[in-house]
Amino acid sequence: MDTLTITTIVLIGGIAVGIALGLPVAVAMGLPSALAIVILLGWEGAALTSAQRVFSGSNSFALLAIPFFILAGGLMTNGGIASRLIDLAQVLAGRLPASLAQTTVVANTMFGAVSGASVASAAAVGTVLSPPMKKNGYDPAFSAAVNAAASPAGMLIPPSNTFIVYSLVSGTSIAALFMAGIGPGLLWAAVCFVMVAFYARKHPELRSTYRPTLRQALVVFLRALPALALILVVIGGILVGLFTATESAVIAVLYAFVLGLVQRTLPIRELPKVLLDAAKTTSIVMLLIGVSGILAWVLSYSRIPETISKSLLGFTDNPAIILAIIMVVLLLAGTIMDPTPAILIFTPIFLPVVVSVGVDPIHFGAMMVFNMCLGNISPPIGNNLFVAARVGNVKIEPVIGRLMPFFWALCIALLIVTYVPELSTWIPTQLGFISK
Repeated sequence: MDTLTITTIVLIGGIAVGIALGLPVAVAMGLPSALAIVILLGWEGAALTSAQRVFSGSNSFALLAIPFFILAGGLMTNGGIASRLIDLAQVLAGRLPASLAQTTVVANTMFGAVSGASVASAAAVGTVLSPPMKKNGYDPAFSAAVNAAASPAGMLIPPSNTFIVYSLVSGTSIAALFMAGIGPGLLWAAVCFVMVAFYARKHPELRSTYRPTLRQALVVFLRALPALALILVVIGGILVGLFTATESAVIAVLYAFVLGLVQRTLPIRELPKVLLDAAKTTSIVMLLIGVSGILAWVLSYSRIPETISKSLLGFTDNPAIILAIIMVVLLLAGTIMDPTPAILIFTPIFLPVVVSVGVDPIHFGAMMVFNMCLGNISPPIGNNLFVAARVGNVKIEPVIGRLMPFFWALCIALLIVTYVPELSTWIPTQLGFISK
């Protein structure tokens, strides 16, 4: 075997074995990549190249958005914002059948969009709504399943750290990706909404007893409005050119901090913990991004993406079939990998393939993130699934059974996102991010 073949086997096989052994993803991705460079360049060349790739991979102004959005989400989560958004969600969905379940969907969508953190959304919403759902006769496993299914919508609706990572790897506009996530994010929420409605038809006893007066509803809305305004400030500022997508993350932190102080919902004593948690999360993400620089260099040097592209195009040149194959691979990968490493690994492999058959990179980004959201609720790795079960105080096995109808319905939604590109590209096109 030639050197490039051995390098490919070491790289792909090493990553697969590392993930199967349960090693930290940064280690499972970094060690095989570094070993592949040793085979290509020798020990001295490998040390120098690996260090350069880690530095250059993380030396990006756009990446500053990640720690700031993470910190903004932490300030929102610890600043009492969740309860106000949940109250508003109950006003909006409180008159519907199975209203507490519908409230869970609406609350996750709003809080996930404001905080940009789907796991935090599942924890916050589940903690508040699980007890009243149990008291009102809801199956605890179903309550946890609804919470798990609805929470990833915040990964799609801007601002989204996942889109920032994809932007880094693909070279696409963060602002365009933010706009592209709105349609798929609302579709995700709508699917969960419909699935709860079907459940409500089979359980007519879950009637709504919540009847707020107009005055009460107005008070709830006004209390939640400052939190919702964060989305308008961040996205509106980007669209009118007041600041870049990266600078908007700083604005989000400042807004969340001032809002917490003004409303007296953010205890000063909590700030060290919020900052420490944000630093820990940022360090994990940035380590993955740095290590992915080594992987990207090996992929480029060994021309693995070109080989995969030629193989797929040799099998078929039909874009629909190629997208179907890629989506299945990503769906399977999402069951054993978190979104960030999956995007870092698979984007440089598959993006050249889809671009060669005429798929817009922005559209592919929306497809990929939607796919990764499905991985967040699927066993055995799905973080949102385990968080929802934990805060709902139920075992994971019955939750999985209740979750599967949502999962399959969302798989159908993935097909819509994949084969109806306008759902992702219409807004960015109208705003001039994508040329007509």
